[in-house]
Amino acid sequence: MSSEKSNLHPRNLHRNSYDFDSLISCVPELKHYVYKNPYGNFTINFSIPKAVKLLNKALLEHFYGIKNWDIPDGNLCPPIPGRADYVHYIADLLAENHHQTPKGFSVKGLDIGAGANLVYPLIAHQSYGWRMVGTDINKDSLKNAQHILNQNPDLSSGIELRFQKNSNFIFKNIVSSEDKFAFSMCNPPFHGSEESALKGNLRKTKNLNTSKIKNPNLNFSGQQSELWCEGGELAFISKMIEESTVFSSKVLWFTCLVSKKENLFKLNLLLSKLKAAEIKTIEMSQGQKVSRILVWTFTSQSERKNWI
Repeated sequence: MSSEKSNLHPRNLHRNSYDFDSLISCVPELKHYVYKNPYGNFTINFSIPKAVKLLNKALLEHFYGIKNWDIPDGNLCPPIPGRADYVHYIADLLAENHHQTPKGFSVKGLDIGAGANLVYPLIAHQSYGWRMVGTDINKDSLKNAQHILNQNPDLSSGIELRFQKNSNFIFKNIVSSEDKFAFSMCNPPFHGSEESALKGNLRKTKNLNTSKIKNPNLNFSGQQSELWCEGGELAFISKMIEESTVFSSKVLWFTCLVSKKENLFKLNLLLSKLKAAEIKTIEMSQGQKVSRILVWTFTSQSERKNWI
């Protein structure tokens, strides 16, 4: 057994080594991909897409009670521990103005770009009982997300899907006059072009596998809307920030992952220019990877206490 992953959030259920016996009991097919590494620990080859997908399926069933989770080949297959961290840090953010972490349907969250995997709404609802709205510009992704919900009818009252018909907008067409979200969250398209996305995928795959790969299987594969947009993450998040000013009375905390640290300066400058009431950056780390959650609000501190 390897040591506890102490860099993950204290409430993260994935801080300990994977218990493959328990995971295989949830998804028997996973056993074909589990092996013992040179250190004597059981693991999988994370450069094999099928292995990663089966591990995710087992983790979601074992820890969150999600049955029959699946995504089509070619869609983004997210690492569950890192996704859970984002949710727990949002819970800490919401707890700042309360004596304890708000739970239940009184908290409504918005996931921008939920994708076919629907992982953020699933973890958020199962961990804290929050109501979640997941959006996407890809109808096929939402169709698969709906299939996951159909396999888990108990979730139907807690997770709603909405289609963004115009890719130029993020909150418009999604947030209605009746909505009042405690937070929004987003894992934005990272790359500025398809070529950049492919190069990044190849680099990650090679890092996972020490042997030379001529035709890599990309377990980091994803649809265009999941991986890249014109201008990359800086352009996407800048657009999100500008649009957030219009919905400042509808969302208490706007949050977004920022992969490139160098983008934070420009994003903070833009938020200051638009007179955000508070701006902060939350750092997360999974293994050697460090990512950041950019957080902002246009709501005064006194108003925040009465939001939820």
